[in-house]
Amino acid sequence: MITCSDRAFAEVYEDRSGPVLRDGLAEAGFEVAPAAIVPDEADQILQAVTAAIAEGARIVMTTGGTGVGPRDVTVEATASIVEYELPGLMEEIRRTGAVKTPLALLSRGVAGVIALPGAERALLVNAPGSRGGARDTLAVVGPLLTHIVEQLDGADHV
Repeated sequence: MITCSDRAFAEVYEDRSGPVLRDGLAEAGFEVAPAAIVPDEADQILQAVTAAIAEGARIVMTTGGTGVGPRDVTVEATASIVEYELPGLMEEIRRTGAVKTPLALLSRGVAGVIALPGAERALLVNAPGSRGGARDTLAVVGPLLTHIVEQLDGADHV
């Protein structure tokens, strides 16, 4: 779980969406690595994602940096290493969020599979940087995560 935020990194304010994702994943029975907070810098975001996968993460969720602001670079940073996207996940996250606020439609987040040399394949999901966006992301992808990891490992479709 990686929070991408200049202000949270500089401790201008508390990271609020990261704990939503971490707690939700832990409650769903997943082992969650310690939190990482990085500034809105593409190279640092990419480094945090690749480090997590190199350390064995099978699911990497980012929060923040998916909007239309000039510092929102998470999508570009992470999309650069996505082997293939799972567009239906992000479509549903945006649709779910839009029921509550039209601002959810501004999220440019990507979900996809990353295959780095020497590491197991992993799922990447860019969650919006709000608590509501993080909750919506978990509501959509949470029930699918075990199946996705099984599929990444070559399991048959059920």
